[in-house]
Amino acid sequence: MNLSKLKPGEVGRIIRLESSIGPLRRRLMDMGVIPGELVKVEKVAPMGDPIEVTIKSYSLSLRKKEAEGILVEVSR
Repeated sequence: MNLSKLKPGEVGRIIRLESSIGPLRRRLMDMGVIPGELVKVEKVAPMGDPIEVTIKSYSLSLRKKEAEGILVEVSR
Protein backbone atom coordinates (compact mmCIF):
# COMPACT_ATOMS: atom_id res chain seq x y z
CA MET A 1 0.00 0.00 0.00
CA ASN A 2 1.25 3.51 -0.57
CA LEU A 3 1.15 6.44 1.84
CA SER A 4 -1.53 8.28 -0.14
CA LYS A 5 -4.06 5.52 0.68
CA LEU A 6 -3.79 5.89 4.47
CA LYS A 7 -6.63 7.75 6.15
CA PRO A 8 -6.23 10.46 8.79
CA GLY A 9 -5.22 8.92 12.11
CA GLU A 10 -3.70 5.80 10.55
CA VAL A 11 -0.07 4.91 11.17
CA GLY A 12 2.17 3.08 8.75
CA ARG A 13 5.75 1.84 8.71
CA ILE A 14 7.71 2.89 5.65
CA ILE A 15 8.78 -0.12 3.60
CA ARG A 16 10.59 1.59 0.73
CA LEU A 17 10.73 4.63 -1.51
CA GLU A 18 10.02 3.99 -5.17
CA SER A 19 12.95 4.86 -7.41
CA SER A 20 10.59 6.43 -9.94
CA ILE A 21 10.28 9.56 -7.82
CA GLY A 22 13.80 10.63 -8.92
CA PRO A 23 15.49 13.56 -7.14
CA LEU A 24 12.62 13.73 -4.67
CA ARG A 25 13.88 10.47 -3.16
CA ARG A 26 17.07 12.08 -1.79
CA ARG A 27 15.16 15.07 -0.43
CA LEU A 28 12.65 12.83 1.38
CA MET A 29 15.44 10.72 2.86
CA ASP A 30 17.21 13.87 4.08
CA MET A 31 13.98 14.81 5.90
CA GLY A 32 13.82 11.44 7.67
CA VAL A 33 11.45 9.59 5.37
CA ILE A 34 13.42 6.35 5.43
CA PRO A 35 12.50 2.66 5.56
CA GLY A 36 11.55 1.48 9.04
CA GLU A 37 10.22 4.84 10.28
CA LEU A 38 6.64 5.23 11.47
CA VAL A 39 4.53 7.84 9.70
CA LYS A 40 1.10 9.04 10.87
CA VAL A 41 -1.37 10.76 8.56
CA GLU A 42 -2.68 13.84 10.39
CA LYS A 43 -5.02 15.25 7.77
CA VAL A 44 -5.82 15.18 4.09
CA ALA A 45 -7.06 18.23 2.19
CA PRO A 46 -10.65 17.98 0.84
CA MET A 47 -9.49 17.24 -2.71
CA GLY A 48 -6.85 14.78 -1.44
CA ASP A 49 -3.87 17.05 -1.99
CA PRO A 50 -1.76 17.82 0.06
CA ILE A 51 -1.43 15.19 2.77
CA GLU A 52 -0.08 16.25 6.16
CA VAL A 53 1.92 13.60 8.02
CA THR A 54 3.95 13.35 11.20
CA ILE A 55 7.27 11.55 11.15
CA LYS A 56 9.97 11.66 13.81
CA SER A 57 7.79 14.14 15.78
CA TYR A 58 7.69 16.80 13.05
CA SER A 59 5.01 17.68 10.49
CA LEU A 60 5.50 17.36 6.78
CA SER A 61 3.12 18.14 3.91
CA LEU A 62 3.38 16.00 0.81
CA ARG A 63 1.67 16.15 -2.52
CA LYS A 64 -0.46 13.11 -3.31
CA LYS A 65 1.88 12.22 -6.20
CA GLU A 66 4.86 12.23 -3.80
CA ALA A 67 2.99 10.12 -1.23
CA GLU A 68 2.15 7.53 -3.92
CA GLY A 69 5.88 6.76 -4.22
CA ILE A 70 6.22 5.85 -0.53
CA LEU A 71 5.28 2.25 0.21
CA VAL A 72 4.04 1.53 3.74
CA GLU A 73 2.49 -1.25 5.78
CA VAL A 74 -0.28 -0.33 8.19
CA SER A 75 0.76 -0.52 11.85
CA ARG A 76 -1.77 -1.41 14.49
